[in-house]
Amino acid sequence: MTKSASDRTLDIIGKGLMMLFTTFSLLFYLSRLGMAQTQDLTEMSIEELMNIQVTSVSKKAQHLSDSAAAIFVITNDDLRKSGVTSIADALRMVPGLNVTRIDSNKWAINSRSSTSRFSDKLLVLMDGRSVYTHYFSGVYWEVQDIMLQDIKRIEVIRGPGATLWGANAVNGVINIITKSAADTQGAFMSAGGGSIEKVFAEARYGGRIGTDSYYRVYAKGFERGEFEFIDGEDAGDEWGMRQGGFRFDSRLNASDGLTVQGDVYDGDIDQKLYLPTTTPPFISTVDDETDVSGGNLLGRWQRTFSSTSDLTLMAYYDRSRRKEAWTDQERDSFDLDLQHHFRMGERNNIIWGARYYWTNDEFGNTSIITLDPTTRTDELFSIFLQDQITLYRDRLWLTLGSKFEHNDYTGFEMQPSGRLFWAAADEHKLWAAVSRAVRTPSRIESDSTLVNDVVPPSSSSPLPIALTLVGNENFEAEALIAYELGYRFLPDPVFSLDLALFYNDYDNHRSAETGTPTFQGTYIKQPVNLGNNYSTHTYGGEASVGWQARNWLKLDLAYSYLECNFEDSNQLGRAPRHQVSLRSAVKLHADVDLDVWLRYMDDATTVNVNEAAYFYAIDDYLTLDLRLAWRPIPSLEMSIVGQNLLDSNHLEFVQEAYSRPTEVPRSVYAKISYGF
Repeated sequence: MTKSASDRTLDIIGKGLMMLFTTFSLLFYLSRLGMAQTQDLTEMSIEELMNIQVTSVSKKAQHLSDSAAAIFVITNDDLRKSGVTSIADALRMVPGLNVTRIDSNKWAINSRSSTSRFSDKLLVLMDGRSVYTHYFSGVYWEVQDIMLQDIKRIEVIRGPGATLWGANAVNGVINIITKSAADTQGAFMSAGGGSIEKVFAEARYGGRIGTDSYYRVYAKGFERGEFEFIDGEDAGDEWGMRQGGFRFDSRLNASDGLTVQGDVYDGDIDQKLYLPTTTPPFISTVDDETDVSGGNLLGRWQRTFSSTSDLTLMAYYDRSRRKEAWTDQERDSFDLDLQHHFRMGERNNIIWGARYYWTNDEFGNTSIITLDPTTRTDELFSIFLQDQITLYRDRLWLTLGSKFEHNDYTGFEMQPSGRLFWAAADEHKLWAAVSRAVRTPSRIESDSTLVNDVVPPSSSSPLPIALTLVGNENFEAEALIAYELGYRFLPDPVFSLDLALFYNDYDNHRSAETGTPTFQGTYIKQPVNLGNNYSTHTYGGEASVGWQARNWLKLDLAYSYLECNFEDSNQLGRAPRHQVSLRSAVKLHADVDLDVWLRYMDDATTVNVNEAAYFYAIDDYLTLDLRLAWRPIPSLEMSIVGQNLLDSNHLEFVQEAYSRPTEVPRSVYAKISYGF
């Protein structure tokens, strides 16, 4: 008898839980044999993690447990123990983030909403440098690749961060913060390979100049194999990247510090595209090799006036180039950012700042997409002011602030917020927030004509119909009013509980409405005009639990629930309602680690114009990753990692257009790391 989808899912869950139970039973037995006295499992305990200094919430250092926002921190130790090889996959640890893999070289990531290849309301930063692309309002995750070993932490805010970070920080902010050059002295290298991670290698060296100046340089590269379509055909999506960079940190004097850093990258990204044409067979299969390259240079000067006053000036230049079968784009950007933090009296902790952003792009039109004008220069000016007011000493704080911006698409935008934080007791902390954030239009939404699909001739139309998205130069900013509540419970140094609830009310949401068709000789052009005619709301909650169960066992549990209520579900599909992540880090011996990561993702639907049904159903799935590491000497680590072990392959997401459903396979790789 053929099993139903729900029965198969239950079988998968049952097998996964049985494997997990067996693993923990074995570990429990081993612990009784005398392993319980080994050293602490992690570099950072639960207590230390909750007291970690974060900067993304208020642009000044504060304890994670005292932040009036839904913030989650991925530490460097989390990155190492998870076995991930990309920043995108590392973000699966975060409750409330919907992280899905499209194929071997593409991801779709969003927070508290349905997602897409270019999730347009999530701001991503690297050391304060925005990697958000203004072509499509999103992130090319495949080119955001630095040495994971050199990442100090990743701070992830679910919910608006626009008061401090500005437009497009609507559903969340991801801030990737790298280590100081002083913390990466000496040499480090690693290499490995496997079934999908064909081969990878990286090396870094850090040194000292004089008394208070440090530097590091690094280089890395990899080749990754291809996935398969759901029918078993090779997806043709193998890829390779090369990247290098440097960082220099200097303490100029007792008050001043300087950081200069930069990266360059180059890559070849293969993909099999299915591009619409107005002639038979009305779709063209293209084996494309995308060329990507770019670089950036960033400088940051910090001055400390006193223990309660400091100033930071940051500037960066970024250049990127991407050429693929359906789009050819180049972009140069310059950003200048100033912020000043100071205390005024006993009650007011103030931070203010100003920003100037300039960007210029050049676009090569194709048969799929045209932009008018093909070259455009845009500027953004902004200031912000935020005041953390102490209402009751050491117990109650009110934070008020707003960002004021002017951009070349929608003009003036204001993004205020109010946050209340109450430390009811040392172990009970509550917060609430109301915020407004906006997403400004992309180049595509404002200036493009994009052939999305071609409908072949039929009984209703003797000519093919080209469904063509048409940009709107009067496209307005999408706006969000967000309401949030949070609670943290910290009863002892080995346990923490973090809860967050939210309700998001979106206005001026992007809409697509059919216009008047026109005869083009051999085909009919059916315009689909972009506008702002929909409203949307989402609501849900997230929970994360950290528990140092034994000195040899640490557990991290994350759960999120999301309900999306879209007026026009035809544009976005439905996001997973439930997500669960359970990570366990086990110290088998002083020099042997076993890391287990079990994840569950609820079923969902996505939109794909190349599929006859338009919607594509994504079944729920359960995954298991295992990592076994051995350190024969402290400076040498050898590890083997298995990913997605419960299935030979599974589907996570289907890109909106020009692609076919591609499954994520089971994979294994080995790695060796050495530092001296």
